[in-house]
Amino acid sequence: MTKSWIAAARPRTLPLALASIILGSFLAFANQHFSWQIAVLAALTTVFLQILSNFANDYGDAVSGKDTELRVGPRRAVATGDITKEAMLRGIILMAVLSLLCGIGLLVVAFYKVEPKIFWFFFVLGLLSIAAAIGYTNGKRPYGYAGFGDVAVLIFFGWVGVLGTYFLYTLSFNPLLLLPATSVGLFATGVLNINNIRDIETDTLTGKRSIPARLGLPLAIRYHWGLLITGMACAVAYSFLTDATWSGYLYILAFPLVVLNGRAVANHKRPIELNARLGQLALTTLLFVVLFGLAQVL
Repeated sequence: MTKSWIAAARPRTLPLALASIILGSFLAFANQHFSWQIAVLAALTTVFLQILSNFANDYGDAVSGKDTELRVGPRRAVATGDITKEAMLRGIILMAVLSLLCGIGLLVVAFYKVEPKIFWFFFVLGLLSIAAAIGYTNGKRPYGYAGFGDVAVLIFFGWVGVLGTYFLYTLSFNPLLLLPATSVGLFATGVLNINNIRDIETDTLTGKRSIPARLGLPLAIRYHWGLLITGMACAVAYSFLTDATWSGYLYILAFPLVVLNGRAVANHKRPIELNARLGQLALTTLLFVVLFGLAQVL
């Protein structure tokens, strides 16, 4: 049973979820702001939110019938009977509570000396994050089934994750940071797009209208290239606009792996081949974040 819960939590998705927190922390550190309390609480909140999202996705796909025996992705706990629907629902509630408690602790540490309005703004943002994690595949109109998951990933894995983390440390906003935040968000969206390209046939059969299901495979591959190329371009634009030295472009070392991912997705023959590409792009995104962060502090 423990193995089933660990599998349902999908540990391999956690590095990607943490990427935006790591980048926001690096950017704040480069601006001479850092707090271990904020770093740990932000990481814990993000981990709980990601596990919540994974549990809710597992539950929602099983209840709605989107998970079928034709699925080529990782084994699903509820659909296969490894975990009952009732037990998974309790797991969802537990992760939501843990996310909320850690999030409140994070906001108290970060904002106890500032106006209450800022605290409540981020509190509402946290509630929206929990709602987004659950609503992806649950409720009367799951937005993930309508093709809006890509937008949610860009917003929460990119803009909210990076800029929100940076604000927690510095209590300030730098518009230029939208560029690296967009890079991370687009790479994360690329991971979701690979997942949806892999499932394009089964999603079409079950009525799940993801972006690839709407576009068809050839255009979905072009869309994937667009995500990757735009993500790389945003990072370079940031370095150029901030007059970075040669060391400020250290993250370019990760770009060959990004291109390799695009080529592999474009040339895949069978859907099951894309499972490896999911993890590869997630880890490449983490490498990009670390290199980008180091480039800011060197």
